[in-house]
Amino acid sequence: MPSVSSLCPDVALIGAGIMSSTLAALLRELDPSLSMMMFETLPDCGQESSYAWNNAGTGHAGNCELNYTPQRTDGSIDISKALAINTEFDLSRQLWAHWVREGRIADPASFVQPCPHISLVWGAENVAFLKARYEAMLAHHCFADMEYTFDPTVIAQWAPLAMAERDTSQPVAATRIKEGTDVNFGALTHALTDSLKSDRNIAIHYNHRVTGLTRTTDGRWRVTATDTESGHTTTVLTRFVFIGAGGNALPLLQTSGIPEAAHYAGFPVSGLWLRCMDPAITGQHHAKVYGKAPVGSPPMSVPHLDTRVINGKSCLLFGPYAGFSTKFLKSGSWTDYFRSLTPKNIIPALTAGKDNLGLLDYLVRQVLQTNEDRFKALQDFYPTARPEDWTKVVAGQRVQIIRPDKGLHGTLRFGTELVKSADRSLMAVLGASPGASIAASVALQVVQKVFPERLTEADWLPRLRQVFPAYGIDLIKDAQACAALRKETAHVLKITAKA
Repeated sequence: MPSVSSLCPDVALIGAGIMSSTLAALLRELDPSLSMMMFETLPDCGQESSYAWNNAGTGHAGNCELNYTPQRTDGSIDISKALAINTEFDLSRQLWAHWVREGRIADPASFVQPCPHISLVWGAENVAFLKARYEAMLAHHCFADMEYTFDPTVIAQWAPLAMAERDTSQPVAATRIKEGTDVNFGALTHALTDSLKSDRNIAIHYNHRVTGLTRTTDGRWRVTATDTESGHTTTVLTRFVFIGAGGNALPLLQTSGIPEAAHYAGFPVSGLWLRCMDPAITGQHHAKVYGKAPVGSPPMSVPHLDTRVINGKSCLLFGPYAGFSTKFLKSGSWTDYFRSLTPKNIIPALTAGKDNLGLLDYLVRQVLQTNEDRFKALQDFYPTARPEDWTKVVAGQRVQIIRPDKGLHGTLRFGTELVKSADRSLMAVLGASPGASIAASVALQVVQKVFPERLTEADWLPRLRQVFPAYGIDLIKDAQACAALRKETAHVLKITAKA
């Protein structure tokens, strides 16, 4: 690997999760001569946020997540965020389908499965909200396949466990999009890194913790990584650094010293799942069923009963139950949060905390929940659930973004965000949901923002159109292109819903 062993790679990537692996794989498609070096603290790829048991694997497409469609004060429904996420997921589908066609991923079933996306609510007020949401979304071609019912018999056909012995004295309603997906982002990360490892211009170093990130006088970045097993230190010089390190992206950004990141702070949130592996139960439920968060609770608290397919086996996850941990990674340190506080971000962090006392109260109540309280929440979705069929699993760690707004006033943001240096030599991805589901969109944004001079007909544009057949087309506006693209990618990825 001459171009990599020179220790002056064109691109250095920190973290070996779905974000870094997707970007590296896309850059290789556009320019196979680019040399890249990836550093990962853990002994394998995709072991944190991308790991299958650490997330719901919804393949977030804005179909069923009710927090993406808030109700305005006049009663109307704002579907703009759901539309944006919906079409960003189309980018992921295009990229995955391209890799399947090119043979870089042998079998799409190894990471993506068809799985209906359902929203389920009960109570008159929630039913009215869901009906208004359905009407607003159905009017747009991106959600033209959405179904709605308030008939308990039909809902029982869609999600049998959710309706068995349910109290019929209160109204209930549901929407469904049959062509939803369940995505194992850990398996996808492995498939991509296995493919990358075969490239002589790419090196992946596991058990390597990045301990230094500094600018040189000629504008390059000096990246220092320490082997956690031997203590040996490796230093590389590169023109571009991508930080896709999950919760650890913020501390690495702070290490870089770029002024654009100076006032950012993080708010770590932990979580728990309840998991069922009994085939007699999992065989009765094949859907991702999202509910409505309780009044006063934050967007992250949206409960859902999810079908997951991991290593060929179907299981059910329910949750997440939120909590607070000062770690930024599941494998991190209890001091992560405190070490991230600096003179420049302490005021944004404090003001965001003051503005979100309800969230803090919610997290305290979640932490103090008993097992009985948690199980009662499950029984709201699955009335006949039995405690002996479920085990408790620790979810992945998430670090929500606190971003300065109006001076040093901090705003707590829920979502995924890119932060880049003014000279485009460093970029990091922060935040959480929709996260992994829009990794292709993140990678494409990096290409557009960092390498704009290469987006010409003589260079990368023709290849980009091969990778993303709808490149340059606004799928939110072009109904015909949207329908054709979804039909094609569903066929290639084998996720066409059964009749």
